[in-house]
Amino acid sequence: MNRDYSYLINACNSWHLDIDDDKINKLDIFYDMLIEKNKVMNLTAITDFDEVLVKHFVDSLSICQVMPDSINTICDLGTGAGFPGIVLAIFYPEISFTLIDSLNKRINFLSEVVQAIGLNNIELIHARAEEIGRNKDYRESFDLVVSRAVANISTLSEYCTPLVKVNGYFISYKSVNVKEEITAAGKTFDKLAVSIKDTFEFVLPDTDMSRSFIIIKKIKNTPKAYPRKAGTPSKEPLS
Repeated sequence: MNRDYSYLINACNSWHLDIDDDKINKLDIFYDMLIEKNKVMNLTAITDFDEVLVKHFVDSLSICQVMPDSINTICDLGTGAGFPGIVLAIFYPEISFTLIDSLNKRINFLSEVVQAIGLNNIELIHARAEEIGRNKDYRESFDLVVSRAVANISTLSEYCTPLVKVNGYFISYKSVNVKEEITAAGKTFDKLAVSIKDTFEFVLPDTDMSRSFIIIKKIKNTPKAYPRKAGTPSKEPLS
């Protein structure tokens, strides 16, 4: 292994997150597979190793700063190329992960990754968010739902919170201006029976990249009306 993982190691040490050669080796295989598949399929615009290290690997792991206690199950909704789900599954082998994406080609790629690096704590599902949120096998079944998907918090909350157990959490990866986004969401959170527990702003170690988390707690069961039919949450966000 000739790549320099010192940035990742230093970030993990600063966050008191356990890291070892096995985890680094798994990430290295993941990176190779990501770059190779990206030649024939649009998985990520970020391909330079140092950029992937910061903007995908370390950014995915940054949630460790706000991870709730006693988490046994995590759902990564809209996992895309496997961020943050694959990275988190490598670092949290004791947690069961479910990675969901609407594009079957991406799920097939992730299946290859899971097999290649020997991850036995991941379930992969091809489904739209609106469909899986109404599936009785998955609705309100996760301790924590995470998403790095690019959408406003109102839309993301309608997609993600139906999958969260009562008293569980949805954490959204964001860049900046989360207060404005939360204000614009209006009564979305009341309608979905959730509340904003906290927001957390930070800068990725040794960079000028500002990041945020919106931490949402599920108060009671999601009303049966949500999520609405396919396409509606993005076209007509709750407010």
